[in-house]
Amino acid sequence: MKFLFKLQIFNSIWTLKSPCRFFSLCCRGFASQNISGYESPSLYKDLPEHFNFASDVLDKWSQMEKNGERASSIPALWWVGDQGNEVRWSFEELGFLSRKAANVLSDACGLKKGDRVIVMLPRIPEWWSITVGCIRTGIIYIPATTQLTANDIFYRLQASKAKCIITNDTLAPVVDSVVSKCQFLKIRLMVSEGSRNGWLDFKELLKKDIKSIW
Repeated sequence: MKFLFKLQIFNSIWTLKSPCRFFSLCCRGFASQNISGYESPSLYKDLPEHFNFASDVLDKWSQMEKNGERASSIPALWWVGDQGNEVRWSFEELGFLSRKAANVLSDACGLKKGDRVIVMLPRIPEWWSITVGCIRTGIIYIPATTQLTANDIFYRLQASKAKCIITNDTLAPVVDSVVSKCQFLKIRLMVSEGSRNGWLDFKELLKKDIKSIW
């Protein structure tokens, strides 16, 4: 009888749908089930109907800087390069540069709200200005690691139907090796000190932009 009883227990453990479920059932007492102390979203009465991080958060903090309500000594971005070179942007500077990036995307690149863009850059300062620029315009931002192979890039371009890809001079040749097969891709934008045939130069376009509409 003891052997049969043990066998039934063994079978009941291994016939559970997943080990996680078994752990959850056995160890439920380890975690508190009382969540009454957590704040409910319903407590916030001023939720905007339409939220945009760039305008509703970044621009608000930028205005607070201007009004002296927020210390300008606390940067929005503090970036340190491999050679020890540093870039510090205040919230006002990040807001300004992201507006210029938004203008490059919408004017020079002709992108509109809802268009998809693959951004394949290391975490350089331009990564942040482009990211916020996409948010401002409603362009759908698709981040991609710089370790992608040509096949990876091709798959993502086709699956996402991205109209634009943004990368640097190191990865631009890899993109060029598959671009002829990507019927949705219209714009190639490169963040680099140099230039390349078939690619728009982000830094040059940023210099030419003189308006700030976003």
